[in-house]
Amino acid sequence: MNHFPAQPASPPVSPASSPPTRVVVIGAGVAGLVVARDLARSGIPVTVVEASDRTGGQLAAIRVAGIDVDAAAESFATRGGAVAALASELGLGDDIVLPAQSPAWLVGRRGAHPLPAASVLGIPADLRGKDLAAAIGRLGAWRARWDSAVPLRPPEAYRSLGDLVRRRMGARVLTGLVAPVVRGVFSTTPDALELAAAAPALPEALRMSRSLGAAVEQIRSASPAGSQVAGLRGGVHRLASALERDARAAGAQFVLGARVVRSDAAGVWLGSGEHIGGHVVSASAAAAGGAARTRTITVATAVVDAPDLDDAPRGTGALVEDGVVGVTARALTHSSAKWGWLADRLPAHRHVVRLSYDELPDDPEGTVCADLRAITGARIDALVELHVRTWTRTLEAHPSTSGQDAVGEAASVTGLASIVPAARATAERISTDVRAARHGGSEG
Repeated sequence: MNHFPAQPASPPVSPASSPPTRVVVIGAGVAGLVVARDLARSGIPVTVVEASDRTGGQLAAIRVAGIDVDAAAESFATRGGAVAALASELGLGDDIVLPAQSPAWLVGRRGAHPLPAASVLGIPADLRGKDLAAAIGRLGAWRARWDSAVPLRPPEAYRSLGDLVRRRMGARVLTGLVAPVVRGVFSTTPDALELAAAAPALPEALRMSRSLGAAVEQIRSASPAGSQVAGLRGGVHRLASALERDARAAGAQFVLGARVVRSDAAGVWLGSGEHIGGHVVSASAAAAGGAARTRTITVATAVVDAPDLDDAPRGTGALVEDGVVGVTARALTHSSAKWGWLADRLPAHRHVVRLSYDELPDDPEGTVCADLRAITGARIDALVELHVRTWTRTLEAHPSTSGQDAVGEAASVTGLASIVPAARATAERISTDVRAARHGGSEG
């Protein structure tokens, strides 16, 4: 069932009689693929240069138990509708699926508890709820209530999300609730995350509220009903494959396994010595100004036989508080409990789980089994398969070379819900400039 309105694809625009400007896209991750696909469909010659031998970046697939699943990103935020609209254009609208509805769990120093239901990034709206005291203790819950009594400062007065939560609700809310969520979602710490980057609506909500809890409640009230994330039947990696297919059909050229050693406003130079001229769009932080801040994540995808997991004791997954004894993973996703299409393809008592780590464990098999038991309390009868991959995400990129556009992580933009509309806006602007040049310039 398609939960989002399909948008019919418009046919590619025929190229004008005069040759349009060529665009060279550095990087074939999702941002680069979006730009290349949209420009090619506008009739603009595009060449995509990718250092690896595959496209898609962190939209990648691995095969486990005879099923293709996502090796990295496995869902997208539904805010704005941009990703769903693109998927529909690519013919994937009917394959958009919502995850199973289940509360997120937190494995902390006080044991395993569901996260407070009324929260944003772990920040609770209800400071008197029993679920808050169960998660962080009565003393922590009591300290959090100061938020409703102490005057709220303007959002500019708080250096980061961590600073805001610590000063308003206390250290236990920060370390026991917010930090595990931020680490799981953004792969960073609350003290390294600006308010607008954490939640775009948060600064304005703070201006209009008398407390942080009230601001959280306002954000939740303004959010549309339904799941905040969605996926694709068969895996989100299918989005990248469809983008490449559409781009090639529209005439885009791909050069894989080619390293860009230099670029400027007029084109790129490859390690082979070849020069490709054209307007440059950098979709690779490494090829732009370089990464100023990165985060390395190791994802272990395991197939296990475990009847104890049939009832999903931690719902669709759990976040782990830093420093919990006996657990190395920072998060667990019970993939076959989260996505019905995956569960339908597995035999009885077989499950697919994903555990994420800050670094590769010395003993991956032993660590995964021990962590899975510690987080879920389940007995693991057999570890059938294990695939471990490490990814490096750019959290902040240096400015790109003058005269070049930057999209995706090269523009310090992460998350499909942000990457897709920003990349499409860049492609539209370039296309508009080319059309204006073809017709002798814009008015004025």
